[in-house]
Amino acid sequence: MKLQTKIPLTPQQNQIDYNAKVLLMGSCFVKNMGAKLEYYKFQTLINPFGILFHPLAIEKLVYRALSDEFFSEEDVFFFNEQWHCFEVHSILSNSSKEELLKGLNSSLSSLKNYLFKVSHVIFTYGTAWVYRFNKTNSVVANCYKIPQQQFTKELLSVEEIITSIKNTVSLIRNINPETIFINTVSPVRHLKDGFVENSVSKAHLVSAIYNVSNEKRSLSVAEMFPSYEIMMDELRDYRFYKEDMIHPNNTAIQIIWEAFNEVWIADETKTLQKEIGNIQSSLQHRPFNTESEEHQLFLEKLNLKIVSLQKKVKHLKF
Repeated sequence: MKLQTKIPLTPQQNQIDYNAKVLLMGSCFVKNMGAKLEYYKFQTLINPFGILFHPLAIEKLVYRALSDEFFSEEDVFFFNEQWHCFEVHSILSNSSKEELLKGLNSSLSSLKNYLFKVSHVIFTYGTAWVYRFNKTNSVVANCYKIPQQQFTKELLSVEEIITSIKNTVSLIRNINPETIFINTVSPVRHLKDGFVENSVSKAHLVSAIYNVSNEKRSLSVAEMFPSYEIMMDELRDYRFYKEDMIHPNNTAIQIIWEAFNEVWIADETKTLQKEIGNIQSSLQHRPFNTESEEHQLFLEKLNLKIVSLQKKVKHLKF
């Protein structure tokens, strides 16, 4: 008897190995997958502007980076004793305007430099709902708890999402034609929008990514990874959610990671991943006596393992 409907998975070409350079941008689920890639010491750049929920936010920042359109005083504002920027996540906000602008423009430079050498780009979209700031008539990435009457809430159409994804891909491919793109819909539910509204939003995202993916044979646009579908169909049970009943729990994240590993991580990395995982576990070990001969021997053996691995993969740092 089958107790789950398993999502069929097929390993892809041009997979991620330890020479790959991976950029991840998008919703909070990017943090989950990015953390796994970081744990196993793949080369990554993860959400340089913090969490971004919709495709227009990602497109705008990629355009800024590649066009050298640096942030200026006109792009920031003061609210609740901090300086903010509507185009990025609040994690970059700062009590100093100068420090905020410095951080924003440093992140732009880092993103641009990385895009020239990136091999794989993973975009995870969380919602098709966007907020337009009435004063400037521009779509924002974050509302910063400013009174809602200052914004107009809009639902991006499937066509608008398709156009945005293609624009972002084109911007990057113009300077790095060999880049592999992987698009996915975040399994995190945006229930603050409403249950029906969340379903409509996810449907628009899925439809857009599906359309972009199905054009890949002729246009070579992007691949689609079914993280949302795994959560909704394969893990159809509240035991796979955190206590908020919105975010996937660690078990769900691990299952989706293993699926991603099967599809997008090269087989030849599996042994290295296991060795790196063993070292990571050893590094978390807390001895009773740090000065004991037994612990010193443990550290010596651990260091030898690290040195051995670093000879195989030069960029490894623990």
